[in-house]
Amino acid sequence: MTLTSLPPQLSRILISEEAIQQRVRELAQQISNDYASVERLYLVGVLRGAFIFLADLARHLTIPHVVDFIAVSSYGKSAASGAVRLLMDLREPVENQHVLLVEDIVDSGQTLDYLLHTLHGRRPASLHTCVLVQKKRDSLPVPVNYLGFEIPDVWVVGYGLDYADTFRTLPYIAELKPEVYQ
Repeated sequence: MTLTSLPPQLSRILISEEAIQQRVRELAQQISNDYASVERLYLVGVLRGAFIFLADLARHLTIPHVVDFIAVSSYGKSAASGAVRLLMDLREPVENQHVLLVEDIVDSGQTLDYLLHTLHGRRPASLHTCVLVQKKRDSLPVPVNYLGFEIPDVWVVGYGLDYADTFRTLPYIAELKPEVYQ
């Protein structure tokens, strides 16, 4: 896709569809290797942003796994406010299960920190994280066990990431022009 064929709200493609698909395959292989000895991996996708990433990742896993979802929302005028609330919980308990929390982005780290704290309190056998993109910026020091890409501190959309519920289904990750969200 050339720059002229990008939607006008986007300035550039940061990560191509091909690069994403290659990295997802690599992550799935690493996760499959790391969890080869467990009976079942419990994948928890954070809605809504992680649904595409989770679907692709799960299809490439070679180990027994189940998929579930959790949804959270941030209070306040910005996602960095730190006040996060649970909107939708898991369907079953995770006690004594090997849990992999799958998230689309680490920006401030608030959401991932909240979810890790919440799930850790439910006493899983293990709890790790798999994140598609992490911004290069100051954020809470949250553990990211499997990382797709590190990106600049810009607003990104595509491959599950959105702006005002748009651009989620783009097959690549692109930078949103600042004038769109400022």
